[in-house]
Amino acid sequence: MIDLRLLREDPDRVRASQRARGEDVALVDALLSADERRRSSGVRFDELRAEQKALGKLIPKASGDEKAELLKKAGQLAADVKAADAERDEAAAETQELLVQLGNLVHPDVPVGGEEDFVTLETHGEIRDFEAEGFAPKDHLELGQILGAIDVERGAKVSGSRFYFLTGVGALLELALVNAAIAQATAAGFTPMLTPALVRPQSMAGTGFLGQAAQDVYHLDKDDLYLVGTSEVPLAAYHMDEIIDADRLPLRYAGFSPCFRREAGSHGKDTRGIFRVHQFDKVEMFSYVAPEDSQAEHQRLLEWERQWLTSLELPFRVIDVASGDLGSSASRKFDCEAWIPTQGKYRELTSTSDCTEYQSRRLSVRVRDGKTVRPLATLNGTLCAVPRTIVAILENHQQADGSVRVPEVLRPYLGGREVLEPVAK
Repeated sequence: MIDLRLLREDPDRVRASQRARGEDVALVDALLSADERRRSSGVRFDELRAEQKALGKLIPKASGDEKAELLKKAGQLAADVKAADAERDEAAAETQELLVQLGNLVHPDVPVGGEEDFVTLETHGEIRDFEAEGFAPKDHLELGQILGAIDVERGAKVSGSRFYFLTGVGALLELALVNAAIAQATAAGFTPMLTPALVRPQSMAGTGFLGQAAQDVYHLDKDDLYLVGTSEVPLAAYHMDEIIDADRLPLRYAGFSPCFRREAGSHGKDTRGIFRVHQFDKVEMFSYVAPEDSQAEHQRLLEWERQWLTSLELPFRVIDVASGDLGSSASRKFDCEAWIPTQGKYRELTSTSDCTEYQSRRLSVRVRDGKTVRPLATLNGTLCAVPRTIVAILENHQQADGSVRVPEVLRPYLGGREVLEPVAK
């Protein structure tokens, strides 16, 4: 959530951010009103409580009619204090309820608009001309069947649509990707983490996934636990309710976890293959930094994503995501989109978001710098979302006979294998 002082000092900036997100601007004024009631009722409570304490000192010294009058006044004050306390609590609860509905402040350089209003910042790699090579590219599902690597039919039989098995070399390819991604992250100074897949409500809410993204979250009613859609959630909550000394920053973690998403708003999208699924594995980078360092850290995360996709020898572009497509926690987000030959377009493979102080305020994660204790900044960046990365590798590195060339970075993790060969029917 944002700083209430900033809201009071510059409400027009918050209104502009809400407008850029395409969200309700009236929420800002409702929040300002609730905050004013919270503050004024707090002052009223403090004044009445001070009067009550002063009166309490006079009563033992009084006698007769004076004491009776003071006791009568004390009774009325007690009722007034109780009412003021209730009013203060009610106003505070309303303020908090409205505050958590407000998205993070959009960075001023973010392009304004919806999903298609992004700005392309750069492109990398060469897009293959399959026609010049003399064959039409196969899609990842056909290649996965040729290689004995992907089985969506049995995935659907066992679990339903948007589930799958990775088999044989497909399973080995996932393990190779995960090991290579963790190796890169570790070399860059990240601490590898295996994170819980189930979290408590305060962890999920604290990272901002129970607002506009709640429809995509799986909830276990009996246990009141949520299945995570990304290890960003447990990594953000890892230091919940803690104060971190400034000399420990930056803290960088690379989490590996299964991820679960309902994909509630994706009916009819990417129904073929494994590009958009309900369960997948992912390696996620997560950073805790001082707020003034967040923009520089954001660029570092983006550079590590560039290095990863370049090492996989994939053509990709970097986009500056538009304001209406940021998600509530992000102030700014960059996506790296790989070229998918059979779709003839770039598709998101990795993403990195600067969440500034938004998550740390909700999760009460703070930094101690000398005598000052303040919220810190959190950032996240996908390094490898496994199924989508497999899609991009199979389609971009396929050969005419259905075999697939293995990028050099993965060969040590595949026993030196240079090519994934078709299996016998």
